[in-house]
Amino acid sequence: MSFFDFNTADQQQSFDLIPKGTLARVRMSIKPGGFDDPSQGWTGGWATQSHDTGAVYLACEGVVMEGPFARRKVWWNIGLYSAKGPTWGNMGRTFVRAALNSARNIHPGDNSPQAQAARRISGFGDLEGLEFVARFDIEKDGRGEDKNTIKSVIEPDHKDYAAIMGVAPRGNPGGGQSGAPAAVAAPGYTPPAPAARPASSSVPGGKPAWAQ
Repeated sequence: MSFFDFNTADQQQSFDLIPKGTLARVRMSIKPGGFDDPSQGWTGGWATQSHDTGAVYLACEGVVMEGPFARRKVWWNIGLYSAKGPTWGNMGRTFVRAALNSARNIHPGDNSPQAQAARRISGFGDLEGLEFVARFDIEKDGRGEDKNTIKSVIEPDHKDYAAIMGVAPRGNPGGGQSGAPAAVAAPGYTPPAPAARPASSSVPGGKPAWAQ
């Protein structure tokens, strides 16, 4: 069979958007943008800087792990820095905290030493492969077309979290707020070792959504 006979190639598939508000377990990866700022501890080339605004962010890709949308992909940015002020970076920190809570089964109100330790990472490489429960949203891309994105994370205090992640609630270990479940690792989760990724000069996704 000739390589140039494309009659046997798979047909192109088109997908409808994942409905807004859908909850699904996703595995996150980061597309390195080659930007480092050692003064902030941002090394390894994980971060991306926008050529248009100077904003710095993590260009993220998520793969749905199971359910009717299994293997579907979604892209979004986690803010790190903006010259406009701290809002962009604070939103990014809030997102990462929630993602760590979700991935490591930590109630958001648990302030025990174990929970606080689980919310610390040694670098952005620790976020590579993180699995958490995401709420899907829809926004406009740079061409004005609808696309899926992730703006919020489902944490262990949500009624659907345990079923999606396959974990059972645990009692308060002490040191957290009343009724907060213990910080226990989600089944099968092993914190990844930090690793350097090759830098890239490309800017995934172009301008961050907030700046468009």
